[in-house]
Amino acid sequence: MEGVWAHCRHRLAHLTAGTVDRLEVLVRNRPKRLQYRPAALDGFVAETGLQLESPPP
Repeated sequence: MEGVWAHCRHRLAHLTAGTVDRLEVLVRNRPKRLQYRPAALDGFVAETGLQLESPPP
């Protein structure tokens, strides 16, 4: 989770929201956008050193 938030914070740091309402929209949307980047999510899991196992049939 820390890797995901660090990534989002880094991305948000380079944006100018202008208003609190716009900042709220950006903060809500950045994590949602990651669901369309499975390679990035795999990288965050790999950083943890944990192994993902497939669920049993």
